[in-house]
Amino acid sequence: MKYTLSVLVENQPGILSKVAGLFSRRGFNIDSLAVGVTDDASVSRITIVVNGDEHMVEQVEKQLNKLIQVIKVKVLEPDAFISRELSLIKVNCRTQERGDVMKIAELMQARIVDVTTVSLTLEFCDTDERTQTLIDLLRPFGFKEIVRAGTIAIERGVRTTALSKRTKSKSAAD
Repeated sequence: MKYTLSVLVENQPGILSKVAGLFSRRGFNIDSLAVGVTDDASVSRITIVVNGDEHMVEQVEKQLNKLIQVIKVKVLEPDAFISRELSLIKVNCRTQERGDVMKIAELMQARIVDVTTVSLTLEFCDTDERTQTLIDLLRPFGFKEIVRAGTIAIERGVRTTALSKRTKSKSAAD
C-alpha cells in the first residue's frame, strides 16, 4: 500500500540527506520525494510517498521524530488529502501525428510548452493516476524524454500539517 507522509523540518543544509538516509539504512524505498520551503522561510515541508505496510510506516514515523531538525511528522490519511505531480513529457510526433497528440493533450488538459518539427513537449500537473493515463495514451507515439517531479500533498478541509502558534513557540524555545 502507498503511504504519503508530510514532514516539517528546520530549513537547514543536510536535513534532506538525513531523512533519505533514514529510509536507505532500513532498506525502505522512496517512491516520491518533494521538498519546498513553507510560508515560514525557516521551515521546509518534505512530502514522501512510500510503498509498504503499516508497521513499516510506523517505524519510519518514529525514526523521523527522533531527528532533531524534524518539527512534525504526519502520515496523511487516504482520501483525506489532495496530491499533485508535475510532469514534462517530450513526445515524438511527425507533422501528420501532431493533431492526434494535440487532441490527447486537450482531452487530458495538458499544456503544450514546446513544439519542434519532430516533437511536442507537454506540461501536465495532476494525480499520479492521471499522469499514468496520459503516458499510456501517448506511448504509441514514443517518447524522447519524460521528467516527473515528486508528489506534493495537502490535507483536505480544515485539517493541516502546518505549525500551530504553540508549536512555533516551542520550536523557537529549543
